[in-house]
Amino acid sequence: ALRIVDETGLLACAMYVDLNPVRAAMATSPDDSPHTSAYDRIQSDKGRTIQAAAFDLVPVSTESAGKAIRETPVEELRTQRKQKKRNPTGRRVRRDAWLAPLTLAADVLSGQPQLNSDGLRASDKGFLQLSWDDYLLLLRWTARQGIDGMQAKIPSKLAMLLSALGIDASMWRDLVWHFKKFFGRVSCVGSPSAMAADAQRTGKHWHRGQKTAKSFFLAA
Repeated sequence: ALRIVDETGLLACAMYVDLNPVRAAMATSPDDSPHTSAYDRIQSDKGRTIQAAAFDLVPVSTESAGKAIRETPVEELRTQRKQKKRNPTGRRVRRDAWLAPLTLAADVLSGQPQLNSDGLRASDKGFLQLSWDDYLLLLRWTARQGIDGMQAKIPSKLAMLLSALGIDASMWRDLVWHFKKFFGRVSCVGSPSAMAADAQRTGKHWHRGQKTAKSFFLAA
């Protein structure tokens, strides 16, 4: 299984997946790429909603739950379970409510959990130190760089954003568009320093792909 060892690896992987339909020529932009998390976030920005898949949870004591299981015939229990699957609450939620937030909260420690209280998703914890607006700006620009060999000038704001993450802006397009070519056979992805640290932690001298990763990162 592929292991992501730092935020730069997370950003590259997330954008690679969000651009799958564009790369496959099934869409021209993330804005018309259904079945991606970016599309759901974009639609949510427009006020789009979906029917909640989560059920309203009612607290039940262990004693009551045990009694119900002991005293209810097996067939009736099966029927009840099937009925629950067939009858959602009818509640409508934001289109992206099932997704974890993209941005890490500045006031929450990296190892601190953020459980979701609405039952819509497993966690309220983000995964990037990047705003959704900046991610979308970078995603849309990257989506337009579909032709190999073309070196479009990256906007200064995006170049600064990538530099702050330690990523060589001139290599960003290749990193995302050809992510699988460079990292498709590796065990972990991230900056060279993070990959080296992970290799040492797991008792290895190095990770496959470390040398390739150096070309995408500043001062690697």
